[in-house]
Amino acid sequence: MTGQDKGLALVTGASYGLGAALARAMARDGWHVAVTATKAENCAETAQAIRAEGGRASIHALDLRSQESIDALLEALTIKFGPVRALVNNAGVNLRRDAVDVTRADWDMVMLANLAGTFFLTQGVGRKLIDAKLDGAIVTISSSHGLLGAAQRSTYGISKAGLIQMVRMLAVEWGPHNIRLNALAPGRLLTDSPSRAGSGADASYMANMLAKIPLGRFADIEHIAALAALLCGPNGASVTGQVIPVDGGLTAM
Repeated sequence: MTGQDKGLALVTGASYGLGAALARAMARDGWHVAVTATKAENCAETAQAIRAEGGRASIHALDLRSQESIDALLEALTIKFGPVRALVNNAGVNLRRDAVDVTRADWDMVMLANLAGTFFLTQGVGRKLIDAKLDGAIVTISSSHGLLGAAQRSTYGISKAGLIQMVRMLAVEWGPHNIRLNALAPGRLLTDSPSRAGSGADASYMANMLAKIPLGRFADIEHIAALAALLCGPNGASVTGQVIPVDGGLTAM
């Protein structure tokens, strides 16, 4: 582990892929990391990896679709470790479907997990920091789909665009409390996410994706995780209200 003891960080969706990389990067930077997933046991491997590197991790269940789950987790963490000083919002669900075929149930499922749940978790963390008169940092993982148009990604993209605006709004409102909020907007990732398994196996799709990226390669989850940790630490102290694409230049086209 590197870095001084920075306090408690909460990482959502930390069971695999980008979420696990985010949790490990935060631990390496000196945070005690509360790793969360809907099923706590899914985070066991992430926590084990953190501890093997000399870091500190605790495992918790969190269902972003449930306000009761959000409130219970934040209360339990505050009692045991003190307020969450850094939050990395990573958890979410994907949906690939033609807009004309999206149902109300599809919409509610995506918005509840990706946008509403993330907002109310962020609100809860912010409220406790403000009440305790503590500063803090929040990084939210959005997506290039929140910045660009794409077929079959309407509901997902709208939810991710909403997160970007959430970051901007709260950065202004909470700036006087020295609570910083930023968003990262990855493009296609090198990750083992189940939601990407289908498209990842489609060679023509992947070749077409690469052709649109000026750097000619997909984003590395370790690079995104390192940037999130930087934004949560002292070297990110002057950055707030920003959305940073991490996409190899895709959104520069």
